[in-house]
Amino acid sequence: MDRPLRILVVTNLWPEGLSYRGLFVRDQVEAVRRRGHTVEVEVVAQSRGKADYLLAAPRVARRVRGGAYDLVHVHYGLAAPAARLVRGVPRVLSLYGSDVNVPWQRRFTRLGTGGVRARIYPSRRLVDAAGDGAGYVVPNGIDRALFTPADRESARRALGLPPDEPIVLFGAAPANPVKGHDVFTDVLAALRTRGINARELVLAADDQPRADVVRKFAAADLLLVTSRRGTESGPLVVKEAAAMGLPVVSVDVGDVAEVLDGVKPSAVVEFPQPWGSAEARQALVDRLADTAAGILAVPARSDGRERTGWLDTELVTDRLIDVYRTILALDAPWRKLDI
Repeated sequence: MDRPLRILVVTNLWPEGLSYRGLFVRDQVEAVRRRGHTVEVEVVAQSRGKADYLLAAPRVARRVRGGAYDLVHVHYGLAAPAARLVRGVPRVLSLYGSDVNVPWQRRFTRLGTGGVRARIYPSRRLVDAAGDGAGYVVPNGIDRALFTPADRESARRALGLPPDEPIVLFGAAPANPVKGHDVFTDVLAALRTRGINARELVLAADDQPRADVVRKFAAADLLLVTSRRGTESGPLVVKEAAAMGLPVVSVDVGDVAEVLDGVKPSAVVEFPQPWGSAEARQALVDRLADTAAGILAVPARSDGRERTGWLDTELVTDRLIDVYRTILALDAPWRKLDI
């Protein structure tokens, strides 16, 4: 039997206090711990401020020297420089989207990639965007025991929502510019011109119990994803919605096309080309509204539950641990992987 591993996670994505930031990283850490491995976490920046992205390196190196770790797993490119002084322990770097696609983040990430043993991506699409033929693909998993189909009427009663009004879910915090809430509101306005007066329901909320997140998926008729082009690796809400049977209409970002492949009713809408003009944006709004209107006109749950079993967090955790053991077993000299 393989011995348990001792892992240090270094990340700037971690829920502190009542925050939901980095919840998917915490879920992955807890899943690895359930396998009997020791995982400790060093949070970079966040409450310490942005300067900690660079100032954290000596602190992380000291912790590694005294921790007898088998490997260090860095989550997100901006946290990579915090582990740049680590020696004698293989480093794994998970990249999530903006750290590959946004030029300044890509450049900053490079400050911490010298000596990195391997890179992990949540989708094949992001591997291709990074041009990293040696990258590992490990999707962000979902807890299918938590995100399971639930009664729509009961969820609406619990949330104080009307029983018959069409409800469209926005799967993030509206203040996050990456998520494109302005496009979302324009799509809802376009739906009204098509005779569908849909109510907006926002998934993110302060001090919200996780049970309410599940209820919102159950209560909604549609998840509409309007994220900015080139900014997403997921988004995770698409997987959660599909697992609960909630139809999804999404722009073509991250691994959405892979997750929703064959899921009905659901749809992925490509960005009009060439992208960047006001005309292209309006064309996108119209395409999203037309697609959403078709689904909302005949309310139904999707077959996403049956088609997303491969994303179960337990299966994904097995894949991640296999990657860890593969990296530790390699006899070849460590390679410098430059983004």
